[in-house]
Amino acid sequence: MATAAAAAADLSAPDKQDSALPELTTEFMVDMKCEGCVTAVKNKLQTLEGIKNIEVDLSNQVVRVLGSLPVKTMLDALHQTGRDARLIGQGNPNDFLVSAAVAEFKGPVIFGVVRLAQVNMELARVEATFSGLSPGKHGWSINQFGDLTRGAESTGNVYNPPDHLSNKPLGDLGTLEAGENGEAHFSGPKEKLRVVDLIGRSIALYATEDRSDPGIAAAVIARSAGVGENYKKLCTCDGVTIWESS
Repeated sequence: MATAAAAAADLSAPDKQDSALPELTTEFMVDMKCEGCVTAVKNKLQTLEGIKNIEVDLSNQVVRVLGSLPVKTMLDALHQTGRDARLIGQGNPNDFLVSAAVAEFKGPVIFGVVRLAQVNMELARVEATFSGLSPGKHGWSINQFGDLTRGAESTGNVYNPPDHLSNKPLGDLGTLEAGENGEAHFSGPKEKLRVVDLIGRSIALYATEDRSDPGIAAAVIARSAGVGENYKKLCTCDGVTIWESS
């Protein structure tokens, strides 16, 4: 596996859509009923290159995976076993104040999700999936504010902490390239990015690669569940389980 420094350098390459990811623990809720289900899930995941360890908690229907694969790749494999599966947590077992965050784009034209997870205090993982984009290259960035009153236009400048000594702002995520179907996918590491500092800010998408337009969509970055934080209940206030949610 590439070193963290070398892998992080890939994220700055504007046309790089998928870079080698550093290892991280990811938890999924999987609809398992018996030991046969456990065996089927483990056998399928073990066919994927990049997975280091798999733990299954049948009583809680939780599958915990340590590896360097994107969430989408693992979810696709779990669904191929014929079982319902949802991401429920991501992070580092060493624990951080905030180990994971998510930004959800809910349309009406552009839909997508961006996940950020802390690997260590000097490195984070960024994964994104979008649909509804016009084909071609689009700039995207983490911006200062979570103000969506005017969409991406009111989210401020690209996030860049005072101690980040570089010509390129820390929040510059480079370029997304959408295919003819309007979909874009990205996964890669990002050096110096701290998830805890991003909560309440936003991720913005632009029509052009150089972000010279006001922006076409934005979403606020919210805290997401870390490892071991989100079994069965999505929200303790209403008792809705992960299988009952849409």
